[in-house]
Amino acid sequence: MIYVFRLLDKPGTAELRQRVRPAHKAYLAGVADRIAFAGPITHDDGTTMIGSLLAIDFPSRDAAHAWMADEPFTCAGLYGSVEVQAFVNLWPQRAGFPPEGTA
Repeated sequence: MIYVFRLLDKPGTAELRQRVRPAHKAYLAGVADRIAFAGPITHDDGTTMIGSLLAIDFPSRDAAHAWMADEPFTCAGLYGSVEVQAFVNLWPQRAGFPPEGTA
């Protein structure tokens, strides 16, 4: 089952996000083969990061929550709001995805 994580940063944590981001990306790499999509949520300027949106296949909600508990941004206290929802993808992805090899 794919679980979607909608994760919003606490205000004033931009420096923390940038500092922990390499560990966050390395942690995501551990589940890369199960990621449906992942990336930062931004302000309308498209560059100022304010959170994360992840869609990852896990065998259960408990497994998704266990993975999230060890996620570096979570451990660093970056997120002010965390939502985890089951998701069923019924539409093929066509837009908003980076070209191959640029992620």
